[in-house]
Amino acid sequence: MISLIIGAFFAILNETLLNIALTTLMERFSVTPATVQWMATGFMLVMGILTPISALLLQSYTTRQMFLGTMTIFTFGTVICAIAPTFSILLGGRLLQAVGTGLLIPIIFNTFLLVFPPERRGTVMGTIGLVIMFAPAIGPTLSGLIVEHLGWRYLFITVIPFALFSIGFGYKFLKNVGEVTKPKVDIPSIVLSTLGFGGVVLGFSFAGEGDVGYLTPKVFLPLVIGVIALIYFVFRQLKLKEPLLDVRVFQYPMFTVAAVLFIIIIMAMFSSEIILPMYMQGPLGLTAATAGLILLPGSLLNGLMSPVMGKLFDKFGPRKLIIPASVVLTGVMFTFSTIGLTTPIWLIIVSYVLLMVSISAIMMPAQTNGLNGLPKHLYPHGTAIMNTLQPVSGAIGVSVFISIMTNRQQAYLDQASNPTNAETISQSLVSGVGLVYLVAFGLTIVGLIVALFIRKAVPEERRDQSEQPVVNES
Repeated sequence: MISLIIGAFFAILNETLLNIALTTLMERFSVTPATVQWMATGFMLVMGILTPISALLLQSYTTRQMFLGTMTIFTFGTVICAIAPTFSILLGGRLLQAVGTGLLIPIIFNTFLLVFPPERRGTVMGTIGLVIMFAPAIGPTLSGLIVEHLGWRYLFITVIPFALFSIGFGYKFLKNVGEVTKPKVDIPSIVLSTLGFGGVVLGFSFAGEGDVGYLTPKVFLPLVIGVIALIYFVFRQLKLKEPLLDVRVFQYPMFTVAAVLFIIIIMAMFSSEIILPMYMQGPLGLTAATAGLILLPGSLLNGLMSPVMGKLFDKFGPRKLIIPASVVLTGVMFTFSTIGLTTPIWLIIVSYVLLMVSISAIMMPAQTNGLNGLPKHLYPHGTAIMNTLQPVSGAIGVSVFISIMTNRQQAYLDQASNPTNAETISQSLVSGVGLVYLVAFGLTIVGLIVALFIRKAVPEERRDQSEQPVVNES
C-alpha cells in the first residue's frame, strides 16, 4: 500500500499543480484561453475514457505490472511536459500523465479491497483519502510558489524524482494480489465505452467553459453521441458473459446508495471550488492569493480528517457518520445561497470548513461501505465505476453550475436600469452564485434522503458464511 500511495500522491498532486499556471502557459506559448483549457479538459477526458477500461486491465495484468506500467507512463509524460518546446507537445505529455493517473486510482482501491478485511477497510480508506484529498489541497499553493520563484517547467521537474523513487520502491517491495483471469476482450464494448463516457465528459466540459449553450453543436453532438453510446453499452454489458464493466454492481443496494451520494458530493464540492473563488475575486474584490488562503483551511482539514473518519467508520459504521454529515452539508449549502456583498469573510471560512469536513465524513465512508457489499469478483468493476463517476460528475457539475450562474447573471443585468454600473455587475454575480447554491441545496436534500437508507454493508462471502448451519463436531 505504501508503494501505491507514494505514486498516487504525486500523480494526484499533479492534477491541481497546473491550474494556477494556465495564464503563464498562455503567455509562454501564445495560445488562447480556449486552447490552454485543454490542459484541464483533456486530462479529465482521458480519465473518463480510461477508467471504465481499468476493470478489464486489472483482471488481465498483475498488480506489479499495472502499477509499474502506469507509473512509467506517468513519468514519461511528466518528462515530456518538462522539456516541451511547443504547446502541442506539452499537451501530449499532459495526456500521458492522465493515462497514468486514471489507471492508478482503481489499482489502489482494488488492492486495498483484496488485502484488508472489511473491519479494517475504513481506516485504510481514510489513509488513502488523506492522500487523495491532501494532494489537491496543497497543489494550488505549491504551484504558485514554484511558478513565481522557479518557473512553470519546475512544476514537472520537481515531480520526476519522486515518480522515479515510486517506481523503484514499488519494484522492490510491491507484491501481487488477486487473480489474473484474462477475461475476453470485447472490442465493441471498448468502443461504446470510449464514445459514451468520452462524449459526456467532452460535451459537458465544453458547456462548462461558459461561453456556449447546450444547443451549440460542439456541446450538443458529443452529448447526444455519448448518451446513445452509453445506453447501448449498458445493454451490451448485461448480455455479455464477461462484461467490460459489470453494471450488475447496481443490484447491490448499498453500492447504489454510495454511487448516488458520491455524485452529489462531487458536484457540491466542484460548485464550491469553482464558484466561490469567482464570488470572492468578483463582488468581494479579493485577490486570487487571498481567496486561495480563505479556502485553504477547509481543504487541508478535508484531507487531515479523512483518516479520522475512516477509524470512526470502522468503529461505528456508516449511518452515524453519513447522516449527521449530510445534515451539516445541507445547512452549509443553504448558508451559501444567502451570501451577498456584505457577507463577512469569517462566515465563508467557517462554512467552507464545515463543508469540507462533512464531505470527508460522507465520501470515503460511503464509498468504502458500497464496495464492502460487493463479492470479490466484482471489486474491479465496482472500483472502476466509482472512479469513472468522478470525472463525469465533475464535468456535469461544472457545466450545470456555471450555466446556471451565467444565465441568472445575464437575466439580472437585462432587468437592470444601468447594467454597466460596477455595483450592478457585482450584484448580478451575487444573484447567480445564490441561485447556484440554492440548486446545490436541493441536491443535498436529495442526498440527505438517500443517506437515511444507508446501512452497514456485509460482503456476500461473509453473508454466506453466517447463514451456514453450525455443526457440533463433538
